[in-house]
Parts: sequence; structure tokens; C-alpha cells
Amino acid sequence: MDIDEIKTLTQLMVDNDLAEIIIRDGEKRVMLRRRGSGVEHMIHAAPLPAAMPQPPAVQAAAAAPAPAAPAPDAGLLKVTSPMVGTYYSSSNPESPPFVRIGDRINPESVVCIIEAMKVFNEIKAEVSGVVESIEIQNGSPVEFGQILLRVRP
Repeated sequence: MDIDEIKTLTQLMVDNDLAEIIIRDGEKRVMLRRRGSGVEHMIHAAPLPAAMPQPPAVQAAAAAPAPAAPAPDAGLLKVTSPMVGTYYSSSNPESPPFVRIGDRINPESVVCIIEAMKVFNEIKAEVSGVVESIEIQNGSPVEFGQILLRVRP
């Protein structure tokens, strides 16, 4: 595919208010995606090599072990997300958060709400201790197993 064909496809996208065009031809794949007022071009002609060889100096530096330092969160328990969704620190924007740093919690303490598919799920701590850190911001997306809180037992 040459630049004139890409320009023609780009103009077609603008004229018809298209957000994305994907064209596949054997090993070749062209994807044009518009974001806002700009157009993003991605052209994949062939698979990329697995890894680029590194100079010996870089390999030696990577092989040298780093000095062992105690982790700052050593001994802390982690409260993780049991699902994918959106994290909310309180039941509604006017309410105070379920937990704050320094709060004492128990296994039955509700620490947040995770909204998944329009269902709001209360998440319980399942551990006892004092909240040392909150690792996510209100309204942020969360993944399964992502750390929400760190708790000192």
C-alpha cells in the first residue's frame, strides 16, 4: 500500500465520519484510526522479531543482582479486587469513603464498591488490621487481582 492509497482512505474516513478502517491482505494489515481531530496510522507488514540482541555490556548489567533492600510494604496484607470493574471509595459522591488511611478494619468491613456491568458490589476486607495505603483512586478501572489496599495486621 502506498502513501496515495493511505491518503485516499484517510479522506474517505473524514468525509464519512468513520472512526476506524482495517484492511487485511494476506500478511499485510493496515489499520487507520481517528482520535479526536488527528488520524493515527498503523501499518503491519510482517511479524516483528522476537528480541533484539543486546551488547555484552548491557547483558552484564542486567545479569548483576541488585542489592537486596527490605521492601517498604514487608509484612503488609493486600486487599485485592475480586473482579474487573470500576472502583468507588464510597456509596455515593456525597458520602464519606468506606475506609481512610489509619482506619482499623476487620474481615467484614466494606472497603469499597466495584461496579461491574451496572451492578454495584460491596467488597469486604477479608483481613484485619490498620489501613496503611489506598492504592487506587475513586472512579478508576480495576482488574481482577489488582491491589486496592495495603493493611498492617
